[in-house]
Parts: sequence; C-alpha cells; structure tokens
Amino acid sequence: MSVKIAVSGEAAKVVDRIVPQLVSDLVASGITSGDGSLWGPDAEEEATKRLGWTEAVAVGRPMVDDIYALRDKLREAGVDHIVLGGMGGSSLAPEVITRTYGVELTVLDSTDPGQVLSALGDRLATTAVVISSKSGSTVETDSQKRIYEQYFTEAGINPLDRIVIVTDPGSPLDVSARTAGYRVFNADPNVGGRYSALTAFGLVPSGLAGVDLNELLDEAEAVMVELAVDNLANPGLVLGAAMTTRGKLGIVPDGTHILGFGDWAEQLIAESTGKLGKGILPVVLDVDSPELGENLPDLQIVRLVGDWDDTREVADGEIEIAGSLGGQILVWEYATAVAGRILGINPFDQPDVESAKIATRALIDNPSQPAEPAFVVGDIEVRGTPNVVGNATDLEGAIFALLAQLPEDGYVSIQAYVDRVAHPGLVALRDELAARSKRPVTFGWGPRFLHSTGQFHKGGPAIGVFLQVLTVEETDLQIPDRPFTFGQLIRAQAEGDASVLADHGRPVLSLTLRNAAASLPVVISALK
Repeated sequence: MSVKIAVSGEAAKVVDRIVPQLVSDLVASGITSGDGSLWGPDAEEEATKRLGWTEAVAVGRPMVDDIYALRDKLREAGVDHIVLGGMGGSSLAPEVITRTYGVELTVLDSTDPGQVLSALGDRLATTAVVISSKSGSTVETDSQKRIYEQYFTEAGINPLDRIVIVTDPGSPLDVSARTAGYRVFNADPNVGGRYSALTAFGLVPSGLAGVDLNELLDEAEAVMVELAVDNLANPGLVLGAAMTTRGKLGIVPDGTHILGFGDWAEQLIAESTGKLGKGILPVVLDVDSPELGENLPDLQIVRLVGDWDDTREVADGEIEIAGSLGGQILVWEYATAVAGRILGINPFDQPDVESAKIATRALIDNPSQPAEPAFVVGDIEVRGTPNVVGNATDLEGAIFALLAQLPEDGYVSIQAYVDRVAHPGLVALRDELAARSKRPVTFGWGPRFLHSTGQFHKGGPAIGVFLQVLTVEETDLQIPDRPFTFGQLIRAQAEGDASVLADHGRPVLSLTLRNAAASLPVVISALK
C-alpha cells in the first residue's frame, strides 16, 4: 500500500498554510533532483552531497543478489545467527527492519561489557558478524570488531570467514578490511548515517538475517513518484509541515505492523533538526504513556496506525499515518528534510555530536578515577551538576532538584548506560518520571543515543534536564590491542557526555548503580 496520512486541528492549519508554499517552491521535486540550495547558502555544499538517499532503491537493487549469495554461503557453512556491530544509523534501521519482518538479528550497539559478553557467548560457532561504520573510525564498532576477531580466533574460526564489513568507500575501515581480506560492502557516500536505512547499512545485515529485501525496496519504490511530485497531497510535504506544528513530536504505534519504528525515527528527527537552538524533539510513546493524558500544548501527536479507513475521523489536533515499512522510511526521510527547510536549519549536519566523542577520547587518553560522589545511598553513587546535587542529601532531594530546573516547555532525558539485554526493566523509569514531571520524557540506551538524540541535547533548545543511569558490571572485558576495557570506555562515554552537557548549562543527575537489581526499585520509589 502507499503511505496514507491525515491531519486535524492545529496541525491541519499548519499544513494548509505551509504546504502550498512548499509546492510553489518546488521543494519535493528539488529534493528528488538533489538540489542542495533548498536549505540556504550555508547548507548548500553539504546538502548537495547528502541527498543520495532519494536514489537508495536504485542503488540498493544491484546489491541484493550479492547479499543473498553471501547469505547462502554462510548458511551452507552452518551459520544461523547474525550479529550486527554498529551504532546509530548503522544499527537502528536494521533493528526495525528485522523486527518487522520477524527475523532474528542480534544488535550489539553498546560498549557495556555485560552486553558484549552476552553476545559473544551466544552461538559463537554458528555466528557471523556484520561490522558497520560509515566513517570507518567509530570507536564502538572498532572495539566490537576487535573482540570478535579475538574470540573467533581462539575458537579456531577464521575471522575472515565470519566478519562482514559495511562502510563508505575509502574509509579507514574500508582500506584496512580489504587489505586484511574481509568481505566488504560499500555504502553510498552521498548518504548520511541517519538517512541510510535503505542503503547497504540497512540492507546487508537485514538481508543476511533473512529479510526479503526486494519486498522492502518494492515498498519504498511504490511511494517514490508521489514523493517527487509537487502537489498538496504529497505525504512527505504534509508530514514535514505537520511535524513543525509544535516543538515536540510524540510518536505512538497504534495498530501498525511496524515494530520499533519510533526508535529509528527518533534519531532521524532529533539529529537532523536539533541545532542552532532549534529543533523538533521526538518522544517515543506507547498508547498508554502518561504524556497522552496530559494534553501537553507543545507535544504534537502522530499515530502510526494499521489498516487505513478513509472515513475514520482523526483525533483533534493529531496526525495519523499508515503504510508499509519501506514506504514509511522514505516518507519520513523526505518529511524530515522538509521540516529542516521550514525551521531554517541544515538537516544533514550534526555539529554537536563530535563534542561528546572528543570528551570521551580525552578521558580515554588520560584515564582517571571517577569524581567522588556527592553522596551515596545504599549501592547508588550520586553525582551531578552543582545546581542539582549541591544542596541535596538524599536521592529524593536530588531528583527534586533536577526537576526543579525543568522549564514549562522542557523535557526530561533518561540516559541509561546499561546492558539493555540484562536490565530491560530500566525502561520503567520513563513512565514514572513522565507521571511525576507531567512533561515529555525520552529514554535512550547509552552509548547509542550519543550518535542520535545526543545532537539535539546539545544543539537544540536549552530546555532539557538529564538523568544518567550507569551500572557497574561484575566482569569487565579488555579490548584487544587497546589500553582500555569496555567498562572503562562506556564510563568515559557517560562522563564525557555529562561534562559536555554541563558545559552547555544543562542540569545533570548521574546515578551509578553498583547492584542494579537491588537499586532499581529504590530509584523508582524515589521517582514516585
């Protein structure tokens, strides 16, 4: 099916006001033809080099047979388990694609030693690993590649037979992998990471795992013509305009067959629009999330619905959208680019993502013990910016002080630098904090969010307060041929991001749980 969209209330008024001008300015056809001038002279050079995703279907088609051939070869060798080592745009799209198609893919998008060890201990003898990095220099994926090389070798398995590389042509990883003899798939260099869902970064791991790639590309191709046409019904124009109605966009799966779409769209929107003090904050919600009962004036709701009914009335002020996964991916990419034009920003750069990476590298190069906690509650070490922990003496007081910094139009960001496989219960913190603060709350697993919503946290409106949650794993894991462990790396990533947030004047509360199972109920109780 093609993608269907309907809007009502204030969002409909915004669409009626803005879309005719977008049509007049030939924005849809301009995006399709690669016109980088659509976002102004400051963005033109980069935008011109970042519109390859509009041709992803044509570029991806010839790759499918090679992916299938490799899949068959791996299966003949007894491989029945695919692991993806990637971050941000390299992992979020394959996760939603494989979940929606009902095939297994282990996504290793963490440097938490427990999560890495869990992946290493799962069917290593019948596992193949896809290492994906656009830049070819991502520290997380480099570390994942190194540890799998070691474990395969120790198990008597040739890593060259089990590791597949996806990267841009000419990247450091491309050069080193080809020299070593690895199988390499090159992605289109004219596509940024968060727009890469239908490129090699989405297709290779998904196809090796068992997804019908031709069906996925057919779904995207089915909407290409209507997305390229300059008319009032273009779903990319309509969604792009409606997205800008309010400062925050609540994404709610409400009958859709697509699983986990909000997590992918979250990166796409936040990293594309959160800069120059502007932006749209995506908030991934469920149908029973507390925010939906608050009627928040700055939260625009968009529901991903199932079967489309042209006679159905859309709830007042909401957006409803339905369609196939491939179609939705392409529509949301167009819409995000359109929203960038409306907001007056470049949707293809990420100037504030690098700051956290620099801070992390500085901590790794000059390792030190963590700062002394402001205080300790049981197994919980409490740290934070002075305006949060300066006068607090207990956990409840620190949480109160953090929320006291929350402006009327603000949001709370929970950042869990935790093994998400072992501690999925941490997600419960989101609803507890939303119910207490009566404000939108986002939840991100660290360090993967540093490659996505991390841009919005530093570059978007200065209205966020930040709750970091860290755990201490019983067993650490040395990264081969590196002077640091996975545990030290994830700690440096958390501390580095906290320091950058503090430098930007953002309030931060950091909780280190020495015993997550025992301490999580204590944190939830304090939130209540």
